[in-house]
Amino acid sequence: MEFIDNLEGFKNNGVVLTVGFFDGVHVGHRFLINQLAEIAKAEGLQSAVLTFWPHPRIVLKEDYKPKLLNSYEEKFELMKALPIDFCIRTEFSEAFSNYQAYDFMKLLKEKLNVKHLLVGYDHRFGKNREEGFDDYCVHGKALGIKVTQAQPLEENGGMVSSSYIRDLLGVGEVALASKCLGYEYKIHGKVVCGQKKGREIGFPTANVSLSCPDKCLPKKGVYAATVVCGDIACNAMLYIGNRPTVDSEGDLSVEAHLIGFDGDLYGKDIEISVISRVREQRKFNSMEDLKDQIVKDCEAAKDIFCKK
Repeated sequence: MEFIDNLEGFKNNGVVLTVGFFDGVHVGHRFLINQLAEIAKAEGLQSAVLTFWPHPRIVLKEDYKPKLLNSYEEKFELMKALPIDFCIRTEFSEAFSNYQAYDFMKLLKEKLNVKHLLVGYDHRFGKNREEGFDDYCVHGKALGIKVTQAQPLEENGGMVSSSYIRDLLGVGEVALASKCLGYEYKIHGKVVCGQKKGREIGFPTANVSLSCPDKCLPKKGVYAATVVCGDIACNAMLYIGNRPTVDSEGDLSVEAHLIGFDGDLYGKDIEISVISRVREQRKFNSMEDLKDQIVKDCEAAKDIFCKK
């Protein structure tokens, strides 16, 4: 698969293309991409994905700006494994958002030599997303582009989507979110100095400064997780929350206790895979009560790892 970062001068023999932001590069996206690859093979075309950065809602300053399932680096690392010929990356801008659907499809025809456009089952493009699939078919007929609507992927009675996965993370259902992603949900960042309260009660933690501030975090609470930091790989307990026992008005904290490890990780890059939720965030009456609960959390996490 080849990354294309310039729409000008892109040479090909005709492509079947799909368009989207592809946040999460989840199993629904891969189901769509497999359909794309099958069409390309059947029609003797090359396969291509056109995707954007940053998220359109962020550029357009809309009221709802979704937290992201992937950073830029995570997204395109995942896309490398897709069975397509080209991943075409372009910056999303306000000017780009003003294309009417017909004009956008005309650009696809003239710049990318699109012969067949595969449209996601719930995807809309063009200014204000005013038009839909039937309109795209009309425009395609005028431009000489075949237009097909992709089949959706259903899991647990619902359609897999980035929004659905964010909703799962928002209620702490990380195991189900990971199933919909097709991989364990990951958090990346750098280990920074914290308050060292965990060390005082025998449970030192690696405090994480997120590499992607817009990353979608699971619901506040304690999770079983695995950690990779350099050549270190450990089972861990992950805490996401505000430390209500220590500082009721503190900032949101992301910190991991690496089970059985007591080294220095300050300044190092860390990757955390979130496995399963252990419990909700709680305020304890004392640090001793908190310590007693962490002991129980460790045992609960170990049970999760044993069943994994």
